[in-house]
Amino acid sequence: MAYPNTSILTANLSGTLDSHDSGGNIYRPFSVFSVLTLTLLAMLVAATFVWNLLVLVTILRVRTFHRVPHNLVASMAISDVMVAALVMPLSLVHELNGRLWKLGRVLCQVWISFDVLCCTASIWNVTAIALDRYWSITRHLEYTLKTRKKISNVMIALTWLLSSIISLSPLFGWGETYSEGMKCQVSQEPSYTIFSTFGAFYLPLCVVLFVYWKIYKAAKFRIGSRKTNTITPMAEVKEETQQPQMVFTVRHATVTFQTDGDTWREQKEKKAALMVGILIGVFVLCWIPFFITELIVPLCSCDIPPIWKSIFLWLGYSNSFFNPLIYTAFNKNYNNALRNLFSRQR
Repeated sequence: MAYPNTSILTANLSGTLDSHDSGGNIYRPFSVFSVLTLTLLAMLVAATFVWNLLVLVTILRVRTFHRVPHNLVASMAISDVMVAALVMPLSLVHELNGRLWKLGRVLCQVWISFDVLCCTASIWNVTAIALDRYWSITRHLEYTLKTRKKISNVMIALTWLLSSIISLSPLFGWGETYSEGMKCQVSQEPSYTIFSTFGAFYLPLCVVLFVYWKIYKAAKFRIGSRKTNTITPMAEVKEETQQPQMVFTVRHATVTFQTDGDTWREQKEKKAALMVGILIGVFVLCWIPFFITELIVPLCSCDIPPIWKSIFLWLGYSNSFFNPLIYTAFNKNYNNALRNLFSRQR
């Protein structure tokens, strides 16, 4: 979400002196560091778009993926594709122009609206996936496929509805996105700042942290309550028939009702819990610096250096790149489907 304007490609980073053209306008030549930064950000935009698009294509082409929980993953991939296609490129242009918006008021409002919409939807989709995994682990008996489908569809609808409300509110008079001096930023109205930051981040943050605590607690309880019941092996018994040359040896093997190792379900639950933990951890690390500054700065009328604002902003954007990588890394079906997709193209 591009709240206050930020820039990483200005003279503060390049270390070059300002120059003037014949009209007296100031321009700043790019340094090697600026060019390298621009290249890396452009690669991040392209990689985010391509990887999420591959996830969507895989879900559409593989029929077994046309069910939950893959609809939640598809919703997350759609929001992340939109971040890469509609938000990040214009944000990069904004950075290149030194935090000045030269594309007009209407496009500014459209860009800010999509920025808030897509980033908020991406965050809430991560929350929905965490909730789905929590219920499937702790309530796997009553959380049937039919129930799961209904709940996941409700979560997807609520995700995009809440994201739309947060993103469109400034268009109906709750603050201003475009101001004189070619500034394009999310409404700095204090009441909207509190509403948008809590609705887009702090509320889902509380949900995912609570969910993962419950998952960890449930896993710890199962490990602690697991008991091993074993029948002691019987001694070797030899039976001899009337014919001395025929001897049969009967060995009674150990019968174990539950082994010390993990069952198939426990292994699956551990893998799901690990995936959710990494997904939540990356989500928190990517977004928490940005939203802390976005909540504190407007309320206390303080400021931080532009370079840090830019770093926090693009660190948040990078979460849309990590989401599909984390999910597909823990799902063999996606890995196999992606390999088949590329092999068919050859």
